[in-house]
Amino acid sequence: MPASPGRDEELAVAGAGQRRDSVPYRGAMDRAHSTGLAPLACLLTVGGAIGLTNNIARLGQAYGLPPLGLLFWSVAGGAVLLAALAAAARRLPRLDRANLVYGLISGLLLMALPTGITFLAARHVGAGFISLSLAFVPLITYVFAILLGIEANRWVRLAGVFAALAGAAVLALGKTRMAGAEPGWIAATLAIPVVIAIGNIYRALRWPPGAASLSLAPLMLAGAALWLLPAGIARTPELAASGAGLALAAAQACVFTLTYSLYFVLQRIAGAVYLSQIGSVGALTGAGIAVLAFGEAMPPGLWVAIALIGLGLVLFNIRPRAQQAPLSR
Repeated sequence: MPASPGRDEELAVAGAGQRRDSVPYRGAMDRAHSTGLAPLACLLTVGGAIGLTNNIARLGQAYGLPPLGLLFWSVAGGAVLLAALAAAARRLPRLDRANLVYGLISGLLLMALPTGITFLAARHVGAGFISLSLAFVPLITYVFAILLGIEANRWVRLAGVFAALAGAAVLALGKTRMAGAEPGWIAATLAIPVVIAIGNIYRALRWPPGAASLSLAPLMLAGAALWLLPAGIARTPELAASGAGLALAAAQACVFTLTYSLYFVLQRIAGAVYLSQIGSVGALTGAGIAVLAFGEAMPPGLWVAIALIGLGLVLFNIRPRAQQAPLSR
């Protein structure tokens, strides 16, 4: 039997939004078969979907669409589609107080606030820079877990955090030196992984007892839609007047549905440590799409930043020998 990972590995799940829905720690989450083709396909698909979301936000800006109006209808559509999947799987959530509170707070921390910043900031800093910021989610989550006494400090992981944060500093400084840089939006973008990390901690500590992941996913998106409702309704006529607006909202609703449905498959077959790589895949995919599709220029010092971030992620994912799962079943 594989050895059980530490709870910090379950907290350190990246996602836009990820991003990002995990079950609380229940032991033996890391499967020996996590190196197979099915987990890799899910990992690339989920990470790519996260990167695609950032670029759909950028495309909406290119069409002059209201960002929060587009986001509201995308989230609401995703909630409906996920609810349909949950119903088909007989996983519809109970509408009790614990589930509703969880949906509202996780919807704010993991969807409405970070994704709202993404849609608003895309025009000012570009989808590539936003995507790169997602690589810091598991690292910042770990720092919060240490500060709250949830996890004991491991110096190798902490060294990884400092390396990655040095990469963030290089990215930020390079971005501020570019023509037309807007420091306020740069700072707001770098706050995205902080908000998601807080959401990760909340999710792990306040997961409703006995609730399945697929049953809470539509609640989280519905909660996010409620937070976005005033801005979304106010900008609906403007969005509806554009055929591109309706098409993009429908496309993003499908992307949200794909992200969270395959996320659960990946979690089941590969476990928490493997799953935590989606932030890095989303960062690279989103930045690549932004360069190829929109011709975005990456900030100076990008390769130094990528090297530091990569070093940080490698150090962060090194596990003590005693915790490594054997390859045999």
